[in-house]
Amino acid sequence: MTTAPSVATDPAAIVTDCGRRAAAAAPRMAAANDHEVAEALRGMARLLTEAADTVLTANLADVETAERAGTTAALVDRLRLDRPRLDAMAGTLRELADVPTPAIDTVLEERPDGLRLIERRRPVGVIGANFEARPNVVVDVASQLVKSRNAGVLRTGGAALASAVALMETVVAPALAGAGLDPDAVVLVSDPRRECAVELVRRPALIPLVILRGSGDTTRSLGLEAAQHGVRTLAHADGGGVLYIDRAAPPDLTRTMVTSSIDRLGVCNRLNLLLVERHRWDEVVPGLVELLEGHGLRASLPPHDHALGHEWALDDGHEATVTIAPAEGPADAAAIANRETSGLAAAIATADEAAARAFLDAYAGTGAFWNATTRLLDGVKLRRVPETGINVDHVPGPRGPVVFTDLCLRQYVVVPASTAIGHPE
Repeated sequence: MTTAPSVATDPAAIVTDCGRRAAAAAPRMAAANDHEVAEALRGMARLLTEAADTVLTANLADVETAERAGTTAALVDRLRLDRPRLDAMAGTLRELADVPTPAIDTVLEERPDGLRLIERRRPVGVIGANFEARPNVVVDVASQLVKSRNAGVLRTGGAALASAVALMETVVAPALAGAGLDPDAVVLVSDPRRECAVELVRRPALIPLVILRGSGDTTRSLGLEAAQHGVRTLAHADGGGVLYIDRAAPPDLTRTMVTSSIDRLGVCNRLNLLLVERHRWDEVVPGLVELLEGHGLRASLPPHDHALGHEWALDDGHEATVTIAPAEGPADAAAIANRETSGLAAAIATADEAAARAFLDAYAGTGAFWNATTRLLDGVKLRRVPETGINVDHVPGPRGPVVFTDLCLRQYVVVPASTAIGHPE
């Protein structure tokens, strides 16, 4: 079993029990060899197909409950699973199984004092993850934990809980067991209460790192709670992609960049703020408004009655909106994106390399794009492996899509240069 025992009713006791079970499984997970890890991932891929009926039945119950509750179409889209999505998840798992794992040891220096300096990658141990209404994240995060040799505790709210339980019990746990690993290496908190999410970020000795997937006030409050308890987080509370249409942006490129950025409205890296070079405003904006309307979206034009970087994906009932505003040039567009938005991702559309350089050099956010959509800021699309989440902190550490190679601790090891330690066998 990979869900919290029903005998525990207090959120603190539930999360503590899950953490202890994962911690007990962590040493075996850390010692897993490449074959065992690959077998676990391929097992998940196979079971996604074999258990599809069970998973989709559970997901349908979640979707129907959400629709009866009046959940917006964008959020329901995040929640929904179908066979093509399960097939895509399985394909990604099979690809991940074949991705090489970085070497544990990297020699940094053969020192003149006869010593060798090695940088060693070590698993974190137990990593927590909190997410809302996205059942696919169960498999995304579980696969990244297994690939990085970490154990973990997953928690989701009631919206996706039936789907999450089905995925854990019919896919993740049996795949771990089938590979000879402890199925408790990945544990799901089966209680949907908000208090369980809070408890997840209060245990630095048991769960020292927590990935927060979600947006808005919930993630911000959990991040603050974690900081007060000494728990590190990888998270972003707000998103929203920015696109700047430069003076040298050809019309065809402009249309392509806009349409490729609005294929899904309930995701953080979609087009949210559309900036237009001021001298092209009268020429370009009417066509942009028409283009958005043709895709069922509304343009919010100046004067705005909201913050320029207001994230429409989080505004229930108004997700199908894009803000349009002027910019004086590429440097000003980057400054607006830096000042007014979360710093997730921004793109420039232009045929002028000098303009692109000015924009890319000035934008300080997590992902900067030239003639490429901000929708690429995603683990599978950008880094070819699933992500555990996205981190936008302006501090040392992983930024952007966080994948299995980021889920490690750095250790310095110093040994005599005469030993073979540090060199591949």
